[in-house]
Amino acid sequence: MRRYKNIPALSFASFIAGRITFKSTRTFSKLIVRIAIVGITLGLGIMILSLAVVRGFKQEIREKMRGFAGDIQILKFDLNNSYENSPYLADPKFVQKALTQKLVTNIMPFATKPGIIKANSEIEGVVLKGVDKNYDWSFFKKIMVSGRVMNFSDSVAAQKEIMVSQQTADRLRLKVGDKILMYFIQQPLRERSFKIVGIYSSGVDEVDKTYVVGAMSLIQRLNDWVPDQIGGYEIRVSNFDRIDKVVDDINDVLPTKLKAYTVQQTYPTIFEWLRLLDTNTVVMLSLMLIVAVINMISALLIMILERTSMIGMFKAMGATNWSIQKIFLINALYLVGLGMLFGNIFGFGLGFFQNMTHTFKLDPESYYMAFVPIQFNWLDAIELNVGILAVCLLVLVIPSMLVSKISPVKAIRFK
Repeated sequence: MRRYKNIPALSFASFIAGRITFKSTRTFSKLIVRIAIVGITLGLGIMILSLAVVRGFKQEIREKMRGFAGDIQILKFDLNNSYENSPYLADPKFVQKALTQKLVTNIMPFATKPGIIKANSEIEGVVLKGVDKNYDWSFFKKIMVSGRVMNFSDSVAAQKEIMVSQQTADRLRLKVGDKILMYFIQQPLRERSFKIVGIYSSGVDEVDKTYVVGAMSLIQRLNDWVPDQIGGYEIRVSNFDRIDKVVDDINDVLPTKLKAYTVQQTYPTIFEWLRLLDTNTVVMLSLMLIVAVINMISALLIMILERTSMIGMFKAMGATNWSIQKIFLINALYLVGLGMLFGNIFGFGLGFFQNMTHTFKLDPESYYMAFVPIQFNWLDAIELNVGILAVCLLVLVIPSMLVSKISPVKAIRFK
């Protein structure tokens, strides 16, 4: 076949593919092209958004659990499964040794003790989490609804302050500045009066409906501990993905009576639920990819059948089956490429819009947050684009083989 003078740099296959894709005068071909492009656009855009939503959702929940409970807790290694910690003596040498590890950013003592709040003729069972002046309040400052975090400048006054969750405040009809009574079940029964200085909302039921925050020194007094006794340490790390290595290193230097637990072990139900999201995501992406591939296969088959007479003419002029197959494969590449371009614009555009406006809301009681979270990962996007392109082109080789079944004589007669 002769080479066109005005397109010396283009191959025969790419030139013809461009003509039938973008300059076709056939109404039906234009419709097929548009449907194929829209299908790829929606499929890729939804895949990008799905991955970003799942990643954002997991990140938000994980950060909330880390912010409240820390990444690692050092507790006494015994059979105590209650909300009241078994005490042990604080170990400054261990603290210094732990802080020398590169990934450890902070280590703070704490203690917990169950109690019953009585207010406005209502009662509520809660767990008092006691902290001291060294506690990192950065997480609580982000989730404060009203009031302030505790002030330990006056250690005696701090023992009379308490922070409650929005859930607890709503159930007991409380607000900042109210005074409440809290009873601690022990022998003898202890009663303490507190002033609410802050109301927080983490959005996680396991935290909000269970815990209130107060002074660890009060728990030490209630339990008749010596001043150096604590319920445990909270450790925060800079890289959560390497938390297992940090735990192993810490357990190597801990006394046998103590053990390090990750936040996943402390709240196994929540983190197992988050892991199940990965499986759901794989299934969802697989189904979307199958739909996109079927859409492209259908479009390619229809275009081949519509161009039967053209294929017969090219064969009669000496074109090989592979050279004609390449026309339709390049044609499919054009369609997939355009669909992927628009799909990325659609997916990332809608994601950035949601990040800026939080337009799409969620029920906090069901989803632990008030809006759909979005977290993009460029590696995910690159892998998704490359994977879709590769799978589509590989799968489309099979329908393009229909070209070899077309007889030149019959095809030229076909109208």
